[in-house]
Amino acid sequence: MKYNTLGMTGLKVSLICLGTMTFGEQNSEAEAFEQMDFATSNGVNFFDTAELYAVPPRAETYGRTEEIIGNWLQKSGKRKDVVLATKVVGAAGHMKWIRGGAARLNRAQITAALDASLARLQTDYIDLYQIHWPQRPVNTFGKLGYDQFSVSGREADVLLETLQTLGDAVQTGKIRHIGLSNETPWGVMKYLELAAAHNLPRVQSIQNPYSFLNRSFEIGLAEMALQENVGLLAYAPLAAGTLTGKYLDGKLPEGSRRAIDNRPSRYDRKGVDDIVRGYIDLATRHGLAPAVMAHAFVNSRPFLTANIIGATRIDHIKAALSSLDVALPPELLTDIEALHSRHPIPCP
Repeated sequence: MKYNTLGMTGLKVSLICLGTMTFGEQNSEAEAFEQMDFATSNGVNFFDTAELYAVPPRAETYGRTEEIIGNWLQKSGKRKDVVLATKVVGAAGHMKWIRGGAARLNRAQITAALDASLARLQTDYIDLYQIHWPQRPVNTFGKLGYDQFSVSGREADVLLETLQTLGDAVQTGKIRHIGLSNETPWGVMKYLELAAAHNLPRVQSIQNPYSFLNRSFEIGLAEMALQENVGLLAYAPLAAGTLTGKYLDGKLPEGSRRAIDNRPSRYDRKGVDDIVRGYIDLATRHGLAPAVMAHAFVNSRPFLTANIIGATRIDHIKAALSSLDVALPPELLTDIEALHSRHPIPCP
């Protein structure tokens, strides 16, 4: 296993991070235990979860993933061996089961969410506590354009209250470090500015999508990540399984994410099949499995801290681990960039 430092914390995290949102929906508790056992036995020391999970989000499974991880931590006795990351939701009015549909990033709401996560995870502290998405309207989950009329002029006030609340939780020992997710360059830099101005905890990471089908992180956030040492925790490195080719020609494999989730997928767009075939062809010509090539590309990015993998089977974890031994040759990287230039960011 390879390890990177999380921001400026000195904390070493495995390059492969185990994503867990399948636990409690696509995977049973027994299967989740098997994944965590296998991952940790192969050097993975970084788990990522969220109060929202399992996915797709619904009232019946809200918090179930954290509960499963908590049960495993108690059974395995490995709490001190795992860097544990979880998240608090931003505004989620459509999810009526989360704090009455009135979730906000204010002191009362964050405190309630954090205490509930600690209880479900059966731990006294969380290593990395992340804002799952901003409270303010931003372009996340495939949204394009920008609604300038949504800007209230008081966004920084919300960020300051959020940061102050997280700072208090750091002081009491409930969390060690903080991070962001689905954030913008303005959001990250404003958090950094506020932290410096008010002597509050510094953001150490940003968890955003990154894959062959969505390299939007490179436009503005990559420079920030390198200049400010706020590394990327890349989610959906296989574009939610799309880059494996399993959804080509409208296929919906039984038990797959798209088969169980009726929400629109950002990766299910006109013309994507042909682009996916292009990447699969590149992998085949270079003797690589498409998933391994996709993971190896993400692993190679200089702004990356960790590659968050999603798995429903042990074989999926094995493929991600095998990518650690793959150095993509210059000619393949040239071909990847050529294909990317023809189809830049088809699935933002």
